Amino acid sequence: MLPPRAYVFLGLNGVRVLSIIACLLVFSSSIVTMVHDVEAVNDFVAAGKSNSTNADSLLVCDYIADSTVPNQPAGAFWAVLNRLLIIFQVIVLILSEIGWPLSFFNRFFPVLGSDFGLGALGVMQCLIGAAILSHHVDDFALVSAFFLFSLGCLNILLGLIFREHAKTKRSLTSWREQAKGILPPPVQRAASSSSTLFNSSLFSEKGAGNERKGRFDGYGFGRQAEKKAGLKDFITRPVETLPRYAPRNRASSPPASA
Repeated sequence: MLPPRAYVFLGLNGVRVLSIIACLLVFSSSIVTMVHDVEAVNDFVAAGKSNSTNADSLLVCDYIADSTVPNQPAGAFWAVLNRLLIIFQVIVLILSEIGWPLSFFNRFFPVLGSDFGLGALGVMQCLIGAAILSHHVDDFALVSAFFLFSLGCLNILLGLIFREHAKTKRSLTSWREQAKGILPPPVQRAASSSSTLFNSSLFSEKGAGNERKGRFDGYGFGRQAEKKAGLKDFITRPVETLPRYAPRNRASSPPASA
């Protein structure tokens, strides 16, 4: 049985993986759509030049056949630019989900950094999905955009629930730091205090040994050392006592009769 924060960690990282997959699908589908649009524009231009009689009928349509390019001045340019901007935005979202480079996002794009939640990310994903779904696209781009829009709504919901703590709860580094903080700090304090006490006692014993060495240095263990120790009252004579088996003093007892 895992703790509740483990389920939150796994769930948020699962949504992150799905977001990265959705962005990759939109990235690839945008490239495919852009290639198809360029091919359709080339076919449209070639058909207009070859069939001059049908040129007026081709100009009547709103969109170029089999493409998302509007039939208007600079329509192909704006269609290609739209796809390039979508690709660039998707790349930025993928890097923000990976978390690299995190310092760049925290400084220049803080809404995708570590101090903000998932709400801004979800709003951007919904905008990209809606921009793609607003055009007539093929099935691959349609499914990719709908998948990205759905995950954008989910990220908005998670942002409302966890607020700015969402990215902290799903971060791998914060999980490791919490795992390191399991050891109780009093054990460390006790160990440090015992080591300090041991070092202080060791230094005090060394200092006392050096002091005794300085007092009696140069005299050795002969008569001179004994004489100096006697002058400084380092040698005391024990109190004279009688052994336990010796008889007591009988001076106080009465004399025996004759």
